[in-house]
Amino acid sequence: MDYSKFLSDISAARKPNVARLSNELEKKMTASTVIMLSGGMPNPNYFPMKTATITLNDGSTIEIGEQLMKRALQYSATEGMHNLLSWFRDLQMKLHNPPTATYAPEKGQMKICLTSGSQDGLTKAFDMLINPGDNVLVEEPNFHGAMLALKALRCNIIKVPSDEHGIIPKGLKEILSRWKSDNVHKLTDKPPKFLYSVPNGGNPSGSSLTAERKKEIYQLAHEYNFLIIEDDPYYFIQFQKTKAPSFLSMDVDGRVIRGDSFSKIISSGLRIGFITGPAPFIDKIVLHTQASTMQPNTFAQVIVMELLEKWGQKGFLDNADRVAEFYKKQRDAMLAAADKWLTGLAEWHAPNAGLFLWIKIKGVSDTFQMVMEKALEKGVSLLPGKPYMIDPSEPSPHVRVSYSFATPDEMDRGIIFLALKISWIEVNITRGFFRTVHYTIPGPSLSLLCSAQEDR
Repeated sequence: MDYSKFLSDISAARKPNVARLSNELEKKMTASTVIMLSGGMPNPNYFPMKTATITLNDGSTIEIGEQLMKRALQYSATEGMHNLLSWFRDLQMKLHNPPTATYAPEKGQMKICLTSGSQDGLTKAFDMLINPGDNVLVEEPNFHGAMLALKALRCNIIKVPSDEHGIIPKGLKEILSRWKSDNVHKLTDKPPKFLYSVPNGGNPSGSSLTAERKKEIYQLAHEYNFLIIEDDPYYFIQFQKTKAPSFLSMDVDGRVIRGDSFSKIISSGLRIGFITGPAPFIDKIVLHTQASTMQPNTFAQVIVMELLEKWGQKGFLDNADRVAEFYKKQRDAMLAAADKWLTGLAEWHAPNAGLFLWIKIKGVSDTFQMVMEKALEKGVSLLPGKPYMIDPSEPSPHVRVSYSFATPDEMDRGIIFLALKISWIEVNITRGFFRTVHYTIPGPSLSLLCSAQEDR
């Protein structure tokens, strides 16, 4: 792999900040084997917080003593605390066993750095790779945050066909064939730099790539020499006991950059994620962090580290399984509500991972006004399909609903409202009376219909 050919001009120009703490220096500081006369570190004796006790759900506690608190409130290594990085490396080896783990650094050896949530790592990866006018491959619909980040970099986004099982390899191959040397009908002289994918429980589609599709996609990446950005925040929220193999686990070339997040299984507010990939790329992301946030939050790192050391790897994975089981029950409740109230009015596929149900409303060209104005006025928060499209100006008949936060009763009431709202598109109302009824709502009782009509 020639990694230099993938770097953006900005990333290629980045230089190290010699004043920033390195991981090796942090190790020596922790062991008190270095006299610190370099960095402008504040004196920890004048930090206002001394100790902290955190109580866990099971009643046990995490104690942050005086010395650890001094460390938690201080600057730390840009790439993350060394013991937390080591913990994450062991986790990646257990879950994915990347072939690149034993490679030389310049050949794409697996390396990890911490990020301020997975979105931080994702946007830095984009910044590292994209020059204006570069081609990137993206399935539609896709994560709104990724779309915003990509468009700001003025790249050419090429839509890859997908279905309820994610990217369709045959469709991807058809797109890539335009860059064959014997094909005169080229889109551009520049082949795509990378494919961006949310492989499990896609946001918003809920789709999950099968193992077979991943193998086919990776083979295409090898054949056409593009990278794969595997943004996988819902990896631990898969509803089948056996988790699908990752692109990282297949990466014999050193062409996969993988983002992981603890937001869904530990805390979204702590903003702790990590990115795994070939060492030449991770080193560039670290240089970006040196020039931006300088480092992930040390206090948050300490909390997560103490929690993970208390649990151990098995305890962490057991907790992830408990969280996944909760969201599976939430998904089932949402599907039950959809089956009860939306049958005949909409289409959807049951997600095998993640937090979202992607609903296509029948007979509706665009859901934006219905969702952003009418629904919110009645106290129901939904999201329209438009923002998840490559061209958000085009109408979309979709609605994204999340089953992560609401109770089953709230889901049921919210979906009832959506059903009524869809049906009212087919009903003309004049002065509080039904004038012409074009559609009969399957399910809701007459009393519910009357009550809803009076509300309107």
